[in-house]
Amino acid sequence: MPKQALIAGGGIGGLAAAIALGRGGIACEVLERSHFAEEAGAGIQLGPNATRALAALGVLEAIEPHGFMPDAVVLYDGLSGRKLSSLPLGNAVLERYGAPYLTLRRADVHAGLRAGLRSLSSIGLRSGFELTAIYAHRRDGVRARAADDSEATGAYLIGADGLWSSVRATVSPTARLRFTGATAWRTQLPRDTKLPAPFAAPVVGLWLGPRSHLVHYPVGGGSELNVVAVTEGGAASEGWSGASDASALLASFARWTKEARSLLERADNWRNWSLYHLTGLKRWSTGLVTLLGDAAHPVLPYLAQGAALAIEDAVTLANCLAASSGDAPKAFRRYAQSRFPRALRIEQASRRMGWLYHLDPPLAQARNFILARRNEQTALQRFDWLYGYDGEAW
Repeated sequence: MPKQALIAGGGIGGLAAAIALGRGGIACEVLERSHFAEEAGAGIQLGPNATRALAALGVLEAIEPHGFMPDAVVLYDGLSGRKLSSLPLGNAVLERYGAPYLTLRRADVHAGLRAGLRSLSSIGLRSGFELTAIYAHRRDGVRARAADDSEATGAYLIGADGLWSSVRATVSPTARLRFTGATAWRTQLPRDTKLPAPFAAPVVGLWLGPRSHLVHYPVGGGSELNVVAVTEGGAASEGWSGASDASALLASFARWTKEARSLLERADNWRNWSLYHLTGLKRWSTGLVTLLGDAAHPVLPYLAQGAALAIEDAVTLANCLAASSGDAPKAFRRYAQSRFPRALRIEQASRRMGWLYHLDPPLAQARNFILARRNEQTALQRFDWLYGYDGEAW
């Protein structure tokens, strides 16, 4: 049986898994459809649970200089522009959880992970591998075939190939993606221009409105402002980087405060993607094949935890494999038992957050009333279950 592991997918989860396996002495080959080049225009938030896991992988030092440590999450009412509440980040997060809350360009996270891989001679990267078939046999290991008929063999295969996973069909043929009815839009603006005051602040801004919300935060070490808007409506589409006409987006924010509309009107290079639920997934693994990250448990973006879950998965899976004495199916079962409850809790919490963000009046006024009276000094305690997670003492 081949001794190396195969990892389908060279995104954040796949690269993190390769580093985790390599540091544990397990050779692997990463099979990536593209060329390991994540689009620079995408931003990402990494809570302390994610950065703690990256520190355990030995790559946080390479990533942190490209990140920005916001002072707080500040919540606003999108219709009136009124500040509702804030959640302290910055030093408060460092002191409470021992790891930073960072906002970054996704490409900078990728670059840091690839730098971490270069120190591990047991890791191979193969680009242009469009997976079309998986052949798994308990004695002979796994054989993966690409669209060009090239092949890769390994002792087992980890599907870290994202929302539109090809590996998922092998593990659970009944699993289906269902469009939520919501569309996300993203762009970036330079922070050296004159931005309206709320958008120039060193914070994560979160604006709540009827059937829509707006998020913005610095990336690129603070040189750019990443902007994400989510609206209910629009047609379902595949992929997450479609060029788009902003007229539909701007129409969804027509009733919003002028400040928020002015930010949206500044950008002319919007990209959008549809948001999906995953249904019918009966298990995370079968035999010598398992799933990781969005391939196993895609979550809606309202808690900014998709990448964090994938990184946590990678560390836990590598620990389970290292302790399994070569019994991959046993390791996969232990991994799923460990990770499933947390992934489910975050998925459910993300849905609840999305519902709260998008409330219509009069429920929106009730939400705003409660938020405005929240004790900001103790607000961070509500997230101990999320940000304080450290797996099995990583």
